[in-house]
Amino acid sequence: MPPDPDALVPDVPALRARLDAADYLADDALATALLLAVRMRQPILLEGEPGVGKTEAARALATVLDTPLIRLQCYEGLSAAEALYEWNYPRQLLAIRLAESRGEPLRDADLFTEDFLMPRPLLAAITHPGPRPAVLLIDEVDRADDEFEAFLLELLADAAVTVPELGTRTATVPPVAVLTSNRTRDLHDALKRRCLYHWIEYPDTERVAAVIRRRVPGAGEWLASRVAGAVDRLRADHRLTKPPGIAEAVNWAGALRALGLTSFDADAADRTLGAVLKYAEDLAAVRAEGLAHLVDSDA
Repeated sequence: MPPDPDALVPDVPALRARLDAADYLADDALATALLLAVRMRQPILLEGEPGVGKTEAARALATVLDTPLIRLQCYEGLSAAEALYEWNYPRQLLAIRLAESRGEPLRDADLFTEDFLMPRPLLAAITHPGPRPAVLLIDEVDRADDEFEAFLLELLADAAVTVPELGTRTATVPPVAVLTSNRTRDLHDALKRRCLYHWIEYPDTERVAAVIRRRVPGAGEWLASRVAGAVDRLRADHRLTKPPGIAEAVNWAGALRALGLTSFDADAADRTLGAVLKYAEDLAAVRAEGLAHLVDSDA
């Protein structure tokens, strides 16, 4: 029998170590929040600036628990039906034609059965057979509409959803639900009340350098530290439309490695700047000021 999830994460140090082994560097505060989400079987809302590792936290937790990660990417206009299930219309049509060819009667009830049901992320998480709970990632919930957020309240409270043609499905193994938000809008208090909450701070330079070393093969201490420092200076530039996150720092180091550059000077930074800044206005502003100060380790 697989070990119980609680046994896999007996305490905060053990969870930090297992997340570390999954290439995710968490501090005590985040590890504690994730531990509580697993132990209390309560959804957790992770908020923070884009690129601080909210999605990766859920992915790493699924790795630690050795269970599927089921991801729902939220967007404006997302409906409950799109997040729950859809019917396999081509297969239903084939069944209709087959019945007609045989002269057999076919009722609506024959077409709306489990055989024709295609679960989307929310239903898949609720019907996950276990024995361990799936990790349900509801990513960027702040991008969804108010109506979808309201729909989530019942699902998160009861671990149940209703398929009108088939009835209510209640989870036998409720998922570990991880919601993320970039705070593009304020979420309703009712949703926050149902969740544990944790704000992920952007990590310090040393931790960013450690992430780069993990994610970019061949990136040594020197390159990782220089890139992390340069990103830190870019983030301090409050004129930027989109300050770079951890993903951009990793991308920048990866670009330098891909080009085989052995030094990180102003020219190398300029040639690879598109790996870390994604707005033309930001590129122009940084280049106008010059890049020497970004790569100067003494800056």
